[in-house]
Amino acid sequence: MSSQKFISLKKEIIQALLVGFFSALIALILWSFGTLDMWEAKTWDWRASTMAKPSEFTNNICLILLDQKSLDLMSKTNSINWPWPREIYSVIVDFCKRNKAKALGFDVLFTEPSSYGVEDDLAFGSAVADFGKVALAGFVKKGVNSSEQEAVMPIAEIASNSAVICDVQQLPDADGIYRRVKMATIFKNSLMPMLGLGTYFASEDREIFKKLESTIDVNSNSLKIGNKRAIPLDKNREAILRYRGPSSTHKAYSAFSIIQSEIEFQNGNQSLNDQYVQDFKDKYVLFGFSAPGLFDLRSSPVDSVYTGVEIQATILDNFLAGDFICDAQKSGVILWVVTWAIICSISINFVKGSTPLFFASSSAISLPIFISFAGYSIGIWFPLVVQEVGSILAVLISLGVNYIREGRQRRFIKSAFSQYLSPIFIEQLIQNPEKLKLGGERKELSIFFSDLEGFTSISEKLSPESLTSLLNSYLSAMTEIIHQEGGTVDKYEGDAIIAFWNAPLDVPNHRVCALRAALRCQKSLAKMNPQIKKVVGKDVRMRIGLNTGVVVVGNMGSKSRFDYTMLGDAVNLAARLEGANKEFGTYTMVSQFTRYDIKDEFAFREVARLAVVGKKEAVTVFEPIYFDEFEASQNIYKIYDDGLQLFYKGRFRAALELFSKISDKDAPAAAYVKKCNQIILDNFDNNSEANFNGVWVMTKK
Repeated sequence: MSSQKFISLKKEIIQALLVGFFSALIALILWSFGTLDMWEAKTWDWRASTMAKPSEFTNNICLILLDQKSLDLMSKTNSINWPWPREIYSVIVDFCKRNKAKALGFDVLFTEPSSYGVEDDLAFGSAVADFGKVALAGFVKKGVNSSEQEAVMPIAEIASNSAVICDVQQLPDADGIYRRVKMATIFKNSLMPMLGLGTYFASEDREIFKKLESTIDVNSNSLKIGNKRAIPLDKNREAILRYRGPSSTHKAYSAFSIIQSEIEFQNGNQSLNDQYVQDFKDKYVLFGFSAPGLFDLRSSPVDSVYTGVEIQATILDNFLAGDFICDAQKSGVILWVVTWAIICSISINFVKGSTPLFFASSSAISLPIFISFAGYSIGIWFPLVVQEVGSILAVLISLGVNYIREGRQRRFIKSAFSQYLSPIFIEQLIQNPEKLKLGGERKELSIFFSDLEGFTSISEKLSPESLTSLLNSYLSAMTEIIHQEGGTVDKYEGDAIIAFWNAPLDVPNHRVCALRAALRCQKSLAKMNPQIKKVVGKDVRMRIGLNTGVVVVGNMGSKSRFDYTMLGDAVNLAARLEGANKEFGTYTMVSQFTRYDIKDEFAFREVARLAVVGKKEAVTVFEPIYFDEFEASQNIYKIYDDGLQLFYKGRFRAALELFSKISDKDAPAAAYVKKCNQIILDNFDNNSEANFNGVWVMTKK
């Protein structure tokens, strides 16, 4: 290696090191100030939900939920309205004792005397004392003097008989998601564990709990319980939960069914106990609310609707399994972010060629995801977003530096050829040169996608000269119609045409113009077919998809080369509808958004409620028809519509009968015949209406 090359290589290495270090520094500064916390939380939820799975102790925990069904049935069958008398809770305590549950935790605040009188409280307290393994709920709050604490405790008639008084106050993260919990609080030299942990303590002898209580230190980086257990805590002395799955992962029972079972047993019907004895024996039981009106529904990383008592169950599950999550060491995060950013910068700096560059860039983004998921699997919250910011900055800055370093000659060649590659033929750009600047605006457009049916096989049979001549004639005719109707041709992709209405010039009736252009194009192609048939040996058909929606439209690209084009979901849907024609044998398909508010000029037939590839939401799609053509085939369309309504209701056999009558005359009806037969073959019969939403889900573009 010559000295000049060595010096050049040395400069490039130093440059790559500086770029990597600078990128990591920016990412770490953003991380240290909490700027990335919101995004980090979302990626954590992704990890938590993806990797959630039950532990070996999940089945040792069960829930009794006061759900809406329990409220309704208790009112209807026993004339007991909310709030319930404490005597009802006594029945639940008796049930758990009789079925030999390990312990029972109430995620309910009994901080006020019963409205049914002191006897009601005494009866409940007696049941709690009789079982002896009951954890009750309270909470600690700041007093009038912020340096002091106050506790809201169960009333004495109940509290004095419980095994443990627990803290149930849960505070979410800033975005309202419950990811962390305070495991225990010291109030007046007494330990108030979180209810999930307290239920475990309630299952133990009280003397054992007192001994454990004296060993617990809630002010360290871990919550140590005796000599065997330690729960890792974060900088706020909270534990990070490892969720087991969505709501109902821990088996739950309706409170009403439990209460009725126990009452029947006490009345002499002992056979009802058999169904529960194995379900509750040696299980930790937690009682809580799931009825919406009782306001104990939360958001968790694994489910948007998660009851408070399920969070307590997760605490207990994590404690039994010993697998709470801990934060990664800050020094380790810093070291890795710097190291990885430098590696990314060096890779981009020295990789040549588009394919190696693609793989290097992909690795820069992918490896942090792998590292973070691997961290979760071993119980570590290793921040993902700071890694991604550092690596992406390193890649982008390195690419920018490489571009600057390319030299004037290479940039001149690119600039010289750009004028031949950028089609600029929109009159408004000539009249308003300032629009040549990069940028876009949000605007409602009607969007047109078209494609010739079977064009690939046609092109293979023609010489390049014949193919070019055919395409030029076809595209010229279609483009002329689009321009006459006030449309803008975005681009051509082989035989495909992409166009839109309402930009750059406003077109108030852009839906009508787009529809009119589509039907005119179909008629024009039909007139051209005799000449086309002489060349290709058959008629050619065109599929068109139309959609209307808000997109970003404007000049997009670089300062030296750009196109006036559009971006957005509405564009993607128009493209999907063009392809969806193939599924139904139609040739022009419009969305409900284009169909909206068009009354006089066209008739429409509803084709389907369609969920296209990449979209969960269904869109109602239509086939536009000239009125005279619609009238001529009105009987067919009436039968089709009747069949479609039956299909929507899940009555597939009845729908099949109607579609079969016209399937030889109507392509969409033939498509539904095939669909209904497939559904019936899959045993999705007339009894499945409640499970069918009428949506035709596309599986290919």
